[in-house]
Amino acid sequence: MRFATAAALLATALLLHAAPARPEVTAFEPLGPAAVAVAFDGREFAAGRYERIAARATIALDPANPRNAGIADIALAPRNADGRVEASADVVVLRPADPARGNRTLLVEAPNRGRELIGQLMHASPGANGLAQGTEAGDGFLLDRGYTLAWVGWQADRTAEGGLRLRAPVLPNVTGLSREEFLFEHDRSPAEARLTYPAATEEGATLSVRARPGDERQHPEGLRLRFLGPDRVEITRPPGFDAGALYELIYTARDPVVAGVGFAAVRDVAAFLRGGGGGAADGRPAVDRAILHGVSQSGRLVRDFLHGGFNEDERNRRPVFDAMLPHIPGARRTFTDARFAQPGRNPTAHGDRLYPANQFPFAYEESEDHLTGRRDGLLKRCRATNTCPKIIQADSEYEFYGAHASLTATDTRGGPLPLPAEVRAYLISGHPHFAPAGGAPGRRPECAMPTNPLHAGAPLRALLVALEDWMRNGTAPPDSRFPAPGDAGGLLPPEGLYPAAIPAVPWRGAHAAAELVDDSVMPPAVRGAYPVLLPRVDADGNAAVGLRLPVLAAPRATYLGWNPRAEGFAPGAPCTNTGAVLPFAATRAERLAAGDPRASLEERYASPADYVEEVRAAAEALVRDRLLLPADAAAMAEAAAAGELARLGR
Repeated sequence: MRFATAAALLATALLLHAAPARPEVTAFEPLGPAAVAVAFDGREFAAGRYERIAARATIALDPANPRNAGIADIALAPRNADGRVEASADVVVLRPADPARGNRTLLVEAPNRGRELIGQLMHASPGANGLAQGTEAGDGFLLDRGYTLAWVGWQADRTAEGGLRLRAPVLPNVTGLSREEFLFEHDRSPAEARLTYPAATEEGATLSVRARPGDERQHPEGLRLRFLGPDRVEITRPPGFDAGALYELIYTARDPVVAGVGFAAVRDVAAFLRGGGGGAADGRPAVDRAILHGVSQSGRLVRDFLHGGFNEDERNRRPVFDAMLPHIPGARRTFTDARFAQPGRNPTAHGDRLYPANQFPFAYEESEDHLTGRRDGLLKRCRATNTCPKIIQADSEYEFYGAHASLTATDTRGGPLPLPAEVRAYLISGHPHFAPAGGAPGRRPECAMPTNPLHAGAPLRALLVALEDWMRNGTAPPDSRFPAPGDAGGLLPPEGLYPAAIPAVPWRGAHAAAELVDDSVMPPAVRGAYPVLLPRVDADGNAAVGLRLPVLAAPRATYLGWNPRAEGFAPGAPCTNTGAVLPFAATRAERLAAGDPRASLEERYASPADYVEEVRAAAEALVRDRLLLPADAAAMAEAAAAGELARLGR
């Protein structure tokens, strides 16, 4: 039965199939004149053509249900006539037009600030949102494999405006202190900024400035604040502070959003989509299993979703997601389930450090926080309900410098903490946080060195295939390639990490601190710190551990997971989300003239054919280990022959 027909019956179908338990999704309303649209201009994939459904899902939550009761402020939220708390989420579904040609797996990507990113990551698509909009399929990897794809708006604050979002309950007339931090990355003055929540009053608002996050807050002459409206301010910037200065505003806000409902929206909409089995009664996709995926901010959401116990279906208590694939979250979560939450905040080495998005527990395995005595782990709640999924987490090298990823595999003292049996983890060595396919080294004004262009699509495709096989057939995935503490494990203290003899590598030990933040006071205060360890590097400055792709196994450059900030932008502090690239000299004479100890290209490779063969051998070794797909290995060898390996968009 076509979804176009089923959609018209869906509201009735929901009511018919509700008894005896009330449905959590009470309405699923297609948006636009057609319930279903042909996607990608009717392009044929290995699984046939695809259909796109854009809808708005309404969920109704029982605040007394233990699976909902822990959501911050849900007990204070407005209720409907049935005593339920309602919210609505934007939803997009891509499904095979012929259900029989699909692979019966639902792959849900939690949007990153309202955006779809999986197309850029897995399909080498040129930009965000094209896959979810049904306009840009790239190489069609996921569609050839027959996945049903879905995106569920979960973010209720303004950083998701213009994208898929959640319309969550608001607590009218509730007030309290809220904190904004602004990093303008320019020196224009005055500068305008938008507040996450409207101000209840302008009285008592305080504005301060710091050159670095650990500095004392200052209130110098020339620093002025002017409210342009309830949710907009103008900041006049004082002399003596550069473009990387941090401006902090603490004010009395009103009307907080019950943002934690976003977790329930992902849970309930996914359970609804996989609950129909493709039957004609309600037209839902023909799926039997589900994977939750997120990239960066939404990868952190995946970890938060798991930690909060939301993988238990509210109705039948089975797992909502059989597997999860968080990409580049590091050891962090999100600032979502709290009053005056700000899910868009991204704690880094320089900005947003005091927002509670990177607090214990960091690891999947349960352990004790030695600073507080608290025991917890990301799997603690799902283990109690027997709803833990199979998990593959992939982090770029940046996450070790910018998101204290080492704490995924250590206790809070820096000692070894094994990954649970349900989890595999992989360091994608040499990679920045996120780079588009087909990129080249570039320049950002705030970064001191050329930016790292490496794209992580190829290893992520292989890891998804391994995760699918693990979930579907019980075939164990490749062993984790995630460093552990100590020389043998490859995780070391920051001091002296890089060879001092490489003059082009300005390593000063700067990285994101892992701090115990007390957010019961305003402004928040640091009460302690946890050790952060970094991957061991080789004589070239490339990571010596982790999943090393041919660009590192047969290198032509040093690929760093970090990049210092430039003069005029808080120099020396790490640049957010970027790595750097430092090419090798072409000849021995050139490198000697530069004082570069790294062997030149002519010293490394006897001929271009020799280089191509080393790339081919490294790629084939990864194929044997199921960490690279044969098609991607062949493409890497072809790109090496064409001199374009570092630009490969796969």
